[in-house]
Amino acid sequence: MKKPNWLLSTLAALIMLVPLFSCQDAEDTTTEGNWVRRSYFEGNNRSNSSSFSVGSRHFVVGGYTGDEYTRDVWEYDAAQNSWVRRADFPGTARSNAVAFTIGSKGYYGTGYDGRNRLGDFWSYDPETDIWSEVSSFPGTARYSAIGFELAGKGYIGTGFDGSEQKDFWQYQPETDTWSSFISMGGAKRQGAFVFVINDVAYIGGGINNGSYEYDFWALDGTSETWTQKGDLDEDDNYTIARSEGVGFSIGSLGYIATGTQGSLLSETWEYDPILDDWEDKTAFEGTARTGASVLSDGNRAFVLLGRSSALRFDDIWEFLPFEDSDDDD
Repeated sequence: MKKPNWLLSTLAALIMLVPLFSCQDAEDTTTEGNWVRRSYFEGNNRSNSSSFSVGSRHFVVGGYTGDEYTRDVWEYDAAQNSWVRRADFPGTARSNAVAFTIGSKGYYGTGYDGRNRLGDFWSYDPETDIWSEVSSFPGTARYSAIGFELAGKGYIGTGFDGSEQKDFWQYQPETDTWSSFISMGGAKRQGAFVFVINDVAYIGGGINNGSYEYDFWALDGTSETWTQKGDLDEDDNYTIARSEGVGFSIGSLGYIATGTQGSLLSETWEYDPILDDWEDKTAFEGTARTGASVLSDGNRAFVLLGRSSALRFDDIWEFLPFEDSDDDD
């Protein structure tokens, strides 16, 4: 029987639309951002190292190799894509410490040496390659805290001292003094992430009593006030919240990558502080891991090291947030 013309026309139209719908679906699942492997770290494989950047100079200190805690310090030259070893940290070898930069110096302290939680605090001058011990952190000795700089002052908070904490302390480098600071709202936690944009620190994630935390907070370094931001979307099955992820900023946007939420994560998310909104980006292209470190000067960012079960890593990846993903890099 001869089919009606209208039926043939409809079938032809549907056949033509199939590739279009397929292409649209592919476009909807494409995310922006490219991870590019850079020169391998020249020290031993390790996790839970600390890092700081002084201008465009990037430093990695300490960490755990799986066999020992370390004190070696390495500088990464992003322009030359090369590594140089610097003066070893003279204090106790450790992992899970905090590090940040104020002015022309890096600061490093707290952490864990395999037996003890630590509270000492040190400064590093990259021009002279000299470490100096400064006033100890006055809070309880701890590890897996966060540290950062806002408006020329240092901050350390959260972490684990036998139980999770949410207290904060402020450091004045001119007088080498500490003072108690207003605690963050929400739950206590360890293994939180932090990134800084325009003298505002954005803090979230971490774990408390075995549960992952979904609240998200901003600390304004100028007004020295806390603001709660939108939660990390627990009900939407997003994997923004995590423990031991890395946070960093590039330009006016913040990013988190790696870490764990029941299983190891590669998902990478971009935060817009004006919209208080998250957008998914290309997932981290190295092996999924936790306990990674990040080097960032606000213009470029590199995620490196970390662990997957008992395996420690020595690779380093630069994240280019506005490039299309390229698996050949």
